[in-house]
Amino acid sequence: MTRGTGRTAQRGRSGPDSQGLLDSSLMASGTASRSEDEESLAGQKRASSQALGTIPKRRSSSRFIKRKKFDDELVESSLAKSSTRAKGASGVEPGRCSGSEPSSSEKKKVSKAPSTPVPPSPAPTPGLTKRVKKSKQPLQVTKDLGRWKPADDLLLVNAVLQTNDLTSVHLGVKFSCRFTLREVQERWYALLYDPVISKLACQAMRQLHPEAIAAIQSKALFSKAEEQLLSKVGSTSQPTLETFQDLLHRHPDAFYLARTAKALQAHWQLMKQYYLLEDQTVQPLPKGDQVLNFSDAEDLIDDSKLKDMRDEVLEHELTVADRRQKREIRQLEQELHKWQVLVDSITGMSSPDFDNQTLAVLRGRMVRYLMRSREITLGRATKDNQIDVDLSLEGPAWKISRKQGVIKLKNNGDFFIANEGRRPIYIDGRPVLCGSKWRLSNNSVVEIASLRFVFLINQDLIALIRAEAAKITPQ
Repeated sequence: MTRGTGRTAQRGRSGPDSQGLLDSSLMASGTASRSEDEESLAGQKRASSQALGTIPKRRSSSRFIKRKKFDDELVESSLAKSSTRAKGASGVEPGRCSGSEPSSSEKKKVSKAPSTPVPPSPAPTPGLTKRVKKSKQPLQVTKDLGRWKPADDLLLVNAVLQTNDLTSVHLGVKFSCRFTLREVQERWYALLYDPVISKLACQAMRQLHPEAIAAIQSKALFSKAEEQLLSKVGSTSQPTLETFQDLLHRHPDAFYLARTAKALQAHWQLMKQYYLLEDQTVQPLPKGDQVLNFSDAEDLIDDSKLKDMRDEVLEHELTVADRRQKREIRQLEQELHKWQVLVDSITGMSSPDFDNQTLAVLRGRMVRYLMRSREITLGRATKDNQIDVDLSLEGPAWKISRKQGVIKLKNNGDFFIANEGRRPIYIDGRPVLCGSKWRLSNNSVVEIASLRFVFLINQDLIALIRAEAAKITPQ
């Protein structure tokens, strides 16, 4: 009866006042933000209005268009979800679950709630994951064995089992890195007492290749028992590989499993070198004035005795060579005025071609050759062949013979050129073959293997020579 009377009361009130209230609520829901909380409130309004029968049911899809949310909407939605979960679990507000409409004061509280920053509720879950990761970190650190390789661990284990002394292991074993004695001790203790490190090291050593394991085992140190057996072999005897092989067969328990006869022989020779065999005795240290080390010997050296003795034969040879060089220099100085040809580089400044000693000039594009004797040779100079006029100074002379020709001055003042090379010499375009001669006149063009020269004669000096020759001939 109470439910029926309530429904009739509500139907009696659903007049124009109730219609106005519903319209205002619809306008407020349209202007509000489209957060998840307000959409749920709008759904509750529709359900209540449909129950009252005031608004006809409108066909619409239950899905809503997803869009990107702003920061304030994200915070608001997270708060709304957390509050609805908490209230639904506790059951404090049953009226809200029955579909009743929220009041305006509750709407204001919901709208004002995002302004106060509240930490998100699912914060403790990352802490759990972080704790799990932190618990796994030591395993990852132990996987990184650092500088200790599996081969180093196997060397360390074999050496300790052989010698039972970490100091001798540090001095006698050659690891992949240069470890200190403290590092060797810490590694050995870690292999013994740290279960994680020992487990990882054993797994890594088992994964080594059999050949690598055999090579590591061959480098194992010799124990005292092994060296004691080897020291019994006489130093004066000459043991062979069969001797050490027999020693291995007679004492299989004393020797390491990877020992071979060749390895025993090499170690026996090393013990013999350092006088460690039983029949050897260590020589006592010298006493008295005998030298012990290099510094003592250096102090005893007399510096006065280190001076070089005079070698009379060497000094005589040096003085003879010095005299010979000085004689050659004097000869060159005396023959300076007798040089047959002077070579001058032609520059932009035009210098006089003749002087009192120049009979003629063979002028080219790059250099000019001064003729100061009655006979000069033309050609290409080499180490074995020295000539008066080196035509290679003018240009490429690889086609020119080492002695191409000779220019002579006769007593009557005429110049003649004789060809003594393989290629012809062209005088004013006329070829002069090998063994032939041709008279040179002033301004004659001489062409030798594409090198062209102009032959200029000192007319004044040649006139004097002709006058003197004319005076001599009548007598």
